[in-house]
Amino acid sequence: MAGKKARIMYVECKSTNGGYGRARICRVTFSHSGRTIYYGGLKLERSTQTVCGGNYVDANSRLEYWVSGPKRNGQDRHWAGGGDVRIDSDVVDEYWRDVRGCAVPDKPFVT
Repeated sequence: MAGKKARIMYVECKSTNGGYGRARICRVTFSHSGRTIYYGGLKLERSTQTVCGGNYVDANSRLEYWVSGPKRNGQDRHWAGGGDVRIDSDVVDEYWRDVRGCAVPDKPFVT
């Protein structure tokens, strides 16, 4: 994926655990058009079933995902869901410094 635009994003699986699906702060890459996102073996294609911009579908499993920029206040989960949000080790320093605007906490991998 050399040359593709990369960005720290919030990625949540919407298809599992009733709003408590796996959620991550991670670095994703975008296709040239920006309509497909790649992360950890996932190929997330923008959903055509909704007008909401953050809805994606995995091209292989057809599971639904929500993808958005991470929020400064750390409240990325959907209002009706919950659970831990994991932070990938390769973005942890950048996330806490640039997104949250603070020093890295003692337990930096979960928010």
